[in-house]
Amino acid sequence: MRGAKSGKPLLDAVNGHIAERPPIWIMRQAGRYLPEYRELRAGVAGFLDLAYTPRLAAEVTLQPLRRFDLDAAILFSDILVIPDALGRTVRFEAGEGPVLEPVTPQAIAGLDSVKVVDNLAPVLEALERVKADLTANKTLIGFCGSPWTVATYMIGGRGSSDQAAARSFALREPAAFAGLIDVLVEASIAYLVAQFRAGADVVQLFESWAANLDEAAFADYVIEPNKRIVAGVRQQIPEAPVIGFPRGAAANLPAYAEAVGANVIGLDQMVPVGFADRAVPRHTGVQGNLDSLRLVAGGRQMRERAEAIIAGFAGRPHIFNLGHGIVPETPIDHVAELIGIVKGQKS
Repeated sequence: MRGAKSGKPLLDAVNGHIAERPPIWIMRQAGRYLPEYRELRAGVAGFLDLAYTPRLAAEVTLQPLRRFDLDAAILFSDILVIPDALGRTVRFEAGEGPVLEPVTPQAIAGLDSVKVVDNLAPVLEALERVKADLTANKTLIGFCGSPWTVATYMIGGRGSSDQAAARSFALREPAAFAGLIDVLVEASIAYLVAQFRAGADVVQLFESWAANLDEAAFADYVIEPNKRIVAGVRQQIPEAPVIGFPRGAAANLPAYAEAVGANVIGLDQMVPVGFADRAVPRHTGVQGNLDSLRLVAGGRQMRERAEAIIAGFAGRPHIFNLGHGIVPETPIDHVAELIGIVKGQKS
C-alpha cells in the first residue's frame, strides 16, 4: 500500500489499496456504442479532427460518466497520435481503421521526438478541460501506445493479425528497428509526463499486440521498452501511477509484471484468473478481465463470470474492466447492469 488514500477509488487501487469492491472503468468506454458519441462524431470530418479539437475530445471523454457511475474517465484519443506527431502520415478510413505510410530505415533515421509534446498540445488541452469538469472522486486516466505496438503500425502501415511485417523488419533491420524503438520510448516518456502535468492521475501503457512474439523478442520488444518508459516517467514524476496492459502476453505475463514496474497489470480475457493471481506479485494490482462479448450477450452468464472474476481477485488490488475494448454493438443497458454487479447492487 502506497501512502494515504486519495478519495478516488480507482487511483487508490492503482496505488495498492484494497477496497470492499473493485473500482470499474471500461476500455473504449467513450465510443460508438453510445448514441451521443455517434451524433457528435457525425458532425466532424475525421477521427483525428475529433481527437485534436479539445472541446469535442473533452466532451466525448465525459459522455460515459454522465450516463454511468464509472470510477474513471479515460482521455479520448488514440495510440497513433505519436506517429502523427512525429510527422508520419496517419489517416483513419471508415471500415478499414488506421492507415499509415510504412517507414523505411532511411525514414527512421530522420525521426525526431523533440516536437512531439508541442504537436500534441490539443490533446493536453483536452485533458485539462476534462480535469476541470470531473468530480473529486473520479480518476482521470491518460495513455499512450507502447513502442512495439505503435511500431507495428508504423512498419506495416496498418493493423494485422500476426504483425509479420514488423517482426520481419526487426529481424532483418535490427539497427533501424532499435532506432525506431528508441524514438518511440523518448516520445512516450515526454508525452506521458506532459499528460500528468496536464492533470492525469494515472496513465496506461497499451501494448495491444504483445502476442505472436517468442520469449526473446517479447523481452526485447515489449518488456525492455515499457520498463524504460516507466523509469523515464518516474524520473520526472516520482512514483507516477502506471497501468501496463500487455494484451496477449500469455506465459510472458509474470516476466512483464516483475520487470516493467507498473503498479497494475491489465489482463486480457484469455488469462485465467487463478494463473494471474499466482503469477502477478501480490504488491502489484490487476485489471480486468471480462470478455467483451459476454457484455454484449448479457444476462446470467455475464453476472456469473463478473462475480467469479471479482471473487478470484479478492484480497488484492483489483480494477474491474473488460479484457479489451467495448465493442460497438454492446447494449447500453448491459453496461449499466455490469456496473451495478461490480458495485454490489442486487438485480
